[in-house]
Amino acid sequence: MSRVPSLSSPFLLGFDEIERVLDRVAKGSDGYPPYNIERLPRDEDKPERLRITLAVAGFTRDQLDVSVEESQLVIRGRQQDDKTRHYLHRGIAARQFQRTFVLADGMEVMGADLKHGLLSIDLTRPQPERVIRSIAINDLE
Repeated sequence: MSRVPSLSSPFLLGFDEIERVLDRVAKGSDGYPPYNIERLPRDEDKPERLRITLAVAGFTRDQLDVSVEESQLVIRGRQQDDKTRHYLHRGIAARQFQRTFVLADGMEVMGADLKHGLLSIDLTRPQPERVIRSIAINDLE
């Protein structure tokens, strides 16, 4: 069954990339690790920003990677099984993950912090300068 494009109106020109992004987001993921997204107000030295917080208990800073790849924020976690340990019960598995967030044009990653098993990533969108340009109308008589 073929999919009918949702942005197929003849008045929506050049939106095919948005449709591809929506397809990528719709594929989803397994829900691990859980995360929050919150809006933080402007304070004395930081602009208004978004904070993504992921629960990554058991991961060290060296086992986490945060990068921006083609307008996507990609967070990866890689743990290795410790072969020297002998478990009687193993309820906390060493697992890998990749969590991807699609970024709007202009979004910038301010930084990332790891504290108490929570990875926080702050993002901001600088306010663009408002540009008004007058267009001359030619008189062709």
